[in-house]
Amino acid sequence: MLDLQRRLHALRRAGRIPDVLLSVEHEPVITAGRLASPDHILADPKLLERFKIKVYRVERGGDVTYHGPGQLVLYPILDLRQHGRDLRRYVACLEEVMIRTAGRFGVEAHRRPGFPGVWQGMRKLGSVGVHVRGWITMHGLALNVDLKPNLFSLIVPCGLHGVEVASLAELAGRPIPVEEARRVALEAFAEVFSARIVPLDKEALSRWMG
Repeated sequence: MLDLQRRLHALRRAGRIPDVLLSVEHEPVITAGRLASPDHILADPKLLERFKIKVYRVERGGDVTYHGPGQLVLYPILDLRQHGRDLRRYVACLEEVMIRTAGRFGVEAHRRPGFPGVWQGMRKLGSVGVHVRGWITMHGLALNVDLKPNLFSLIVPCGLHGVEVASLAELAGRPIPVEEARRVALEAFAEVFSARIVPLDKEALSRWMG
């Protein structure tokens, strides 16, 4: 997925493709952003190997985070010259997508100034980490829907000691399939970015990849 993002990012910078939104649910993985401290990965290599979790250094801002089953991840490959040329506004829009998605499941999420992502009280519900080059974005948001298992205990989430992680299902008091959350999140994304989302078939993607 990281290689796909990078290739699509290069194609978007070259003007060869339109904006793209990737929607995925990762197998367990830990990613470390540009500012990440190695000390924020609490699990030793043997434990990570036992859980079959790899660690990747990536271009996005921020510290360490975990991706895994039960989490919805959206990776927008957007040209910000068509979306306001404002990185702070872009991050706020990604947060707004998660806030609206949570709200449609009866969960009131909010921002915390100085701490990118969305929260429910003092518990973190979703994260934002982006990379922008030539006004083209990659990486994006991760919303905890119904984590099974919750392996955030292996890290210091976003480098914030003592922070607990919440999920939509836990807060809503019922199971929430990731596919259900995905439909809601895509609707919210379309609203926030005033966009029309058209499914991309494999043939079109293959043509883009050459």
